[in-house]
Amino acid sequence: MGPGLITGASDDDPSGIATYSQAGAAYGLATLWTALITFPLMASIQEMCARIGLVTSQGLAGTLRAHYPRAVLYVMLLFSFPAIVMNIGADIEGMGAVGNLLLPSIPPFYFCVAFTILLLALIIYLPYPRMAAILKYLCLGLLVYLVVPFLYHQDWLAVLRSTVVPTIRFDKDFFSILVAILGTTISPYLFFWQATMEVEDMKHRKRQLVVDKAVMTGVQRDVTFGMFFSNLVMFFIILATGTVLYQGGIHRIDTVEQAAKAMEPLAGRSAYLLFAVGVIGTGLLAIPVLSGSMSYVLSETFGWEAGLDKKFHEARAFYIVIIVSLVLGLCMNYLGISPVKALIYSAILYGLTAPVLIAIILHISNNRKIMGEFTNGIYSNISGVATLLLMTAAAVALVYFQVAGG
Repeated sequence: MGPGLITGASDDDPSGIATYSQAGAAYGLATLWTALITFPLMASIQEMCARIGLVTSQGLAGTLRAHYPRAVLYVMLLFSFPAIVMNIGADIEGMGAVGNLLLPSIPPFYFCVAFTILLLALIIYLPYPRMAAILKYLCLGLLVYLVVPFLYHQDWLAVLRSTVVPTIRFDKDFFSILVAILGTTISPYLFFWQATMEVEDMKHRKRQLVVDKAVMTGVQRDVTFGMFFSNLVMFFIILATGTVLYQGGIHRIDTVEQAAKAMEPLAGRSAYLLFAVGVIGTGLLAIPVLSGSMSYVLSETFGWEAGLDKKFHEARAFYIVIIVSLVLGLCMNYLGISPVKALIYSAILYGLTAPVLIAIILHISNNRKIMGEFTNGIYSNISGVATLLLMTAAAVALVYFQVAGG
């Protein structure tokens, strides 16, 4: 139950829930295979990030700042921050929408403001160990999605076939949802968070950690478990919505009410409540990870004091970045984009930016001057290159279909 679990669970944030729900509603079981394919790929990339953090005692930005030209660092920042800010805003907007779902008399914006204030209070005033404990327990809220498919009649042979045999449709809409799935599953902000949290975790151990093969094995298991948990939840969200919504004639999700109907076989009239609890819980889990990853990167880039375990006056710039990122996210409510569309758009943006960061991570983790004896093995390189090629191909195909209008 280390940093890997929090990283994996935060991957199933409101953006992920919306994306997977839309995939299931639009295409039934046709995208189930993405859960199987992406598991080893995201586990491999996250393990590289964790290893970089352990070996260098720095996050990705700090490592780039110390060993690479500043231009490389600035390219990483340029590609990362717009997507992270949009993700924060989309998650806040999604949480506000489900709050309004529960209490229709209160406008969504008021819920967005309330959740933003609550998150800022938790991030600023709670020490890291207590915050980490809370984040771990919030992971349990994702387990509700594993129950729904078993309360509905399933053709398990069709489920198995859709899981192991990829289905690809060559049109703009399918590649949009495919890039969104890849982007929200293999998300750039998770790269930053994983590396930094390994450093934070080392700082909070009772004794100084000596990085050796045994430690690396433990970290690898933690990351693998976290990514497995993430993809298991992803699989069951697609399965639940692909069964309940798709077969119920709901092929496009425009509102949170429509997405909540996937919970009806489990909760009946209480489906809205169960869905709202899941979205709010994952939002409270993911937004500290999103804003924290951004703040750590900027702090490492410009040499600011940083750390979730520090008080506000000890790391003023670090916490100001978190405050600004949440306020900017909150302001997205004025753009006139529906919560569901905003969540999916943020996932697509991740899918377009991830290839650049994956290429940088591969280069760092193969740099012997930085990693010493802990450079990538053959399996890590094969998985990393496969991830890079898959993300790049999907992004290029999406751009092609957008331009061609197919």
